[in-house]
Amino acid sequence: MAKHPLFRSFGFAFKGLALAVKERNFRLHLVSAALVVMAGLYCSVSATEWMLLLICTGVVLSLELMNTALEKLCDLASPGLHPLAGAAKDLAAAAVLVFSIVSAIVAAMIFIPYFFN
Repeated sequence: MAKHPLFRSFGFAFKGLALAVKERNFRLHLVSAALVVMAGLYCSVSATEWMLLLICTGVVLSLELMNTALEKLCDLASPGLHPLAGAAKDLAAAAVLVFSIVSAIVAAMIFIPYFFN
């Protein structure tokens, strides 16, 4: 019996997550996410603060997934060095960097009062 298309879609998504976990940068983001969760539990942050932390974490992880996907696609389309492929990869990495910095600022705004008051 064939799987329902919805279940197949989830299967592909979990396959993608398994591939992502093999990537060093994604693992670094997962470690950062775990540290944020531990700090949130330690500080007993409010529900609103949890929402901000989870949104930031989810967006950073999602951007890293998109960055990795774009890098793989560029490598397929342009196995050799090409300035446009390099620019696309750099721009995708910059998107992750920008939101990671914003997320770090949000985390600092949330956690600094807990640790220094």
